Amino acid sequence: MNRTLAGLLVVLLFGLTACGGGETDEMPAVDTEAALRAARADSVAQAAEMYQPAVFDTLTWESDNARWERGGVVWAFTCQRCHGADGAGKGEDAVTFDIEVPDLTAADWPYADDLPAIRERIFVGHETEMPSMGLIGLAYSDVDASAHYINDLLRSSE
Repeated sequence: MNRTLAGLLVVLLFGLTACGGGETDEMPAVDTEAALRAARADSVAQAAEMYQPAVFDTLTWESDNARWERGGVVWAFTCQRCHGADGAGKGEDAVTFDIEVPDLTAADWPYADDLPAIRERIFVGHETEMPSMGLIGLAYSDVDASAHYINDLLRSSE
């Protein structure tokens, strides 16, 4: 048993010597903001590769009301915390974490009345703060329903 313990001690000492003698080196400073931007850019790029707009051509809905109802549920659980109940961009998380969120109901919103662009933005996200909902697991039907909810209902109440 003493030989085993002595052998373990030799291995441990050799390992410490090989790894710098147990000295603690300071970790290099990490630019956290740059790392987050890079991670977001990577997620957006990955989601853009996965995005298949032709899937929307295969979706069927029982009615517009069924699609809007589903869109309202998706909105309430997935989008509202940042975009707010009315889509104006003043949701609880946007305010709490000081996130700049666009007003989806604004007349000059760049995706107004462009369902394909809204769907893609929801699925792919954006490199600033918008998550890639397609990577998070939002189904194409949920992307479609929420895009219609935004375009047909939120924006019509301007």
